[in-house]
Amino acid sequence: MIKIENYSKVIKEKKVLDEINVTFKRGYIHGVVGRNGSGKTMLFRAICGLIKPSAGQVYIDSQQLHKELLVPKSLGVIIENVGLWPYYTGYENLKMLSKIKNVIDDDTIKNTMVRVGLDPKDNRTYKKYSLGMRQRLGIAQAIMEGPSLLILDEPTNGLDEEGVGMVRKLLLEEKDKGTTILIASHNAQDIAILADYVYTMRHGRLYNESETS
Repeated sequence: MIKIENYSKVIKEKKVLDEINVTFKRGYIHGVVGRNGSGKTMLFRAICGLIKPSAGQVYIDSQQLHKELLVPKSLGVIIENVGLWPYYTGYENLKMLSKIKNVIDDDTIKNTMVRVGLDPKDNRTYKKYSLGMRQRLGIAQAIMEGPSLLILDEPTNGLDEEGVGMVRKLLLEEKDKGTTILIASHNAQDIAILADYVYTMRHGRLYNESETS
């Protein structure tokens, strides 16, 4: 469970997050809709522990970020551009990332690539990937270790219709495993189709719009 209390963030005298109070329940898909610059990405950065609050707190399973936790313990994430090695293949990139925690084997990496529509045997380097292929690989790195918390900022960005369908199917599969999922998009349709709880971000403030299921 994620609980955010009275969270504000000020950068260069501008309040980019303004008194956020919200609880994201475990095992559901929570969707955040908002225009570019509304604060969606900054909110996700706050939950990941990538920024410190000017005021307020974030709790992950009752542990406070920046005091009891540096980052959430079991986290898969895409925020802005995924920084991968340009001269390695998709599989080689995931293999190197997997060595950080060393909790998955080669077959898991390959199966994850297949799930997102990539070929583990493809010898093209990441530099030669299309935008859609890069997005698929970014999603693969986020889910491959089976995180309990999945945070995806614009997960369908750069994907064609088939790719968008793949993401929707995959996220529902991850939800069925009990994963808590947060997605942000400027596309309200993505959120409406997937999310159990819908929020809107405007000018750094978060508004609870509806429960869709």
